[in-house]
Amino acid sequence: MSKRLLLLSNSRNYGQGYLAHAEMEIKSFLTKNIKEVLFIPFAAIRIPYDEYTNMVRTKFTELGYKAHSIHEASDYIEAINTAQAIVVGGGNTFELLKRFYETNILELVLHRVNRGLPYIGWSAGSNMACPTIKTTNDMPVAEPPSFNALGLVPFQINPHYTDITLAGHQGETRDERLAEFLVVNPTVYVVGLREGSLLQVTDNKLELLGEKAAKVFHQSQEAKEYSGKDSLQFLME
Repeated sequence: MSKRLLLLSNSRNYGQGYLAHAEMEIKSFLTKNIKEVLFIPFAAIRIPYDEYTNMVRTKFTELGYKAHSIHEASDYIEAINTAQAIVVGGGNTFELLKRFYETNILELVLHRVNRGLPYIGWSAGSNMACPTIKTTNDMPVAEPPSFNALGLVPFQINPHYTDITLAGHQGETRDERLAEFLVVNPTVYVVGLREGSLLQVTDNKLELLGEKAAKVFHQSQEAKEYSGKDSLQFLME
């Protein structure tokens, strides 16, 4: 069975509603036999899980799907085993990964997604699909036992990527931070995923969706921009 992933940079574009920019991609991604999704709200820190779930549930109801949250289930393992699709929301990636380890669901989610369970993630949820969470933008406000994440794709993602430089700002740019990562991890590719952009994996085929280009970084070569018309298949090798 083919692996199916939809990885979003962000949940809300400027001037648009919640997940509005990805409605068509989400509906196309979730096949006709899928009637409901299991939401994992563990990245939330500043808002309660119930509030976060209601926001996601409202959007997926508009799209024609029921949404249940794992935190509402009495048995997390059973919830994952019976899920038709998994949705992992954004927030703080360190807290998200910590909760995956605490609840002992990481290996089970990996097992099910590798066997065809559709996975949708945005921001921290996209970080979770990578081998590690080392290219997140978040502060380490929580301490997971490891930085190792699901490893559903063989490359790293930097969500909310921007190459904008603020006038007068003397701190490191995003590109400089990613360059630091590459010095320590010279064999790893990183995709700078701009807001409004999505990566879709069907089996081993990788596609960039959305109107914006993505920037790919590697220690051995100059960073390069790729549009949706370009092949990113080398990242899956």
